[in-house]
Amino acid sequence: MKQLHKQANHQIPTHAAKPAKPPSRSSASASASASAPTSFLRAAAWYLLREQRLIFVIAGAVIASTFFLLHPYHSSFPLLHTSDRFFPGVLPGVRHPSFSSPSSSGGSFAVGGGGRRVPVGLKKPAKRIVVTGGAGFVGSHLVDKLLARGDNVIVIDNFFTGRKENVVHHFGNPSFELIRHDVVEPILLETNVMGTLNMLGLAKRIGARFLLTSTSEVYGDPLEHPQKETYWGHVNPIGVRSCYDEGKRTAETLTMDYHRGAEVEVRIARIFNTYGPRMCLDDGRVVSNFVAQALRKEPMTVYGDGKQTRSFQYVSDLVDGLVALMQSEHIGPFNLGNPGEFTMLELAEIVKEVVDPSATIEFKPNTADDPHMRKPDISKAKELLNWEPKIKLRQGLPLMVTDFQKRVLSDGK
Repeated sequence: MKQLHKQANHQIPTHAAKPAKPPSRSSASASASASAPTSFLRAAAWYLLREQRLIFVIAGAVIASTFFLLHPYHSSFPLLHTSDRFFPGVLPGVRHPSFSSPSSSGGSFAVGGGGRRVPVGLKKPAKRIVVTGGAGFVGSHLVDKLLARGDNVIVIDNFFTGRKENVVHHFGNPSFELIRHDVVEPILLETNVMGTLNMLGLAKRIGARFLLTSTSEVYGDPLEHPQKETYWGHVNPIGVRSCYDEGKRTAETLTMDYHRGAEVEVRIARIFNTYGPRMCLDDGRVVSNFVAQALRKEPMTVYGDGKQTRSFQYVSDLVDGLVALMQSEHIGPFNLGNPGEFTMLELAEIVKEVVDPSATIEFKPNTADDPHMRKPDISKAKELLNWEPKIKLRQGLPLMVTDFQKRVLSDGK
């Protein structure tokens, strides 16, 4: 009874306890957003730690950093075609658009080039360069430099003044090819104009860069000394030298007309007297004349009183200047020459010192329209091309004499 009485006095609840209030939507979303990044990071960490994936990721990052950050970059060098025709001055150059790179002839015109930098580990595409007149004096030295830097070179020459001997040392080189052909079918007197016109047409068709090597003869018998590129010259248009002088001036005119009218990218160099190995023994130039005559024990011929002045640059300096111009973004014209100035009598004395102290001098009447002074102002080339000649006349002349000695002895046999 006591037990029943206790149960009766114990109150039994008449309603169920209220369930817990569910979380609001805002709190649920906040919780989900907070856990999502954590879940992702955990999953990513678990993925990397499984099967040593983290080691491979770190190794790849180290290799990439070393390859692209620690190693130097190399600028790709553009394709150029140059021409050194019968007269050592017309040297048009064109660049084929199918080859990438720019910066030789700067980083600019070639289709697909545009100044890209190629990591050192990647092999750059081969450059194919055509040198018309490449068996000549200046052209053959330019071929040497182009092959030495790894270009593929095709030489086209009709051997009017060029010689196979100038390029025979490249015959076993798979990167060298020689073709006997005349790029100018008309008569010789049209070479300066027609050769330049043909090459400009090619440059226009394929969208190439064009390099014209003109000459200091465009200044004629100058009234300004030294000669700057802004000087228009003093030329007799009907004189005995006018065919060469005006031919060069016309070549410059055509080059600039194609640049302005057809948007052909061009470069113009004005070359002053150049000497060195592989010059023709009897080409009529004063340095080769003096050296050949002294070696043959003949009197050195001085025209007039011998007080005319000229400036002489060694051929390797010229080639360096041409390459610098090819690689630049400047049209020109640029004087490329050595500002060291010598009279003809001074030159004859230097040749005597180097070749034969007993050599004699013979005076003859001067030729018509012979310039009295010739000296380049190369301030523009120094500033914009960072170029100036390095080899002095007394350093370069013995190198030329060594080459001439071999050939004069060979001719004697």
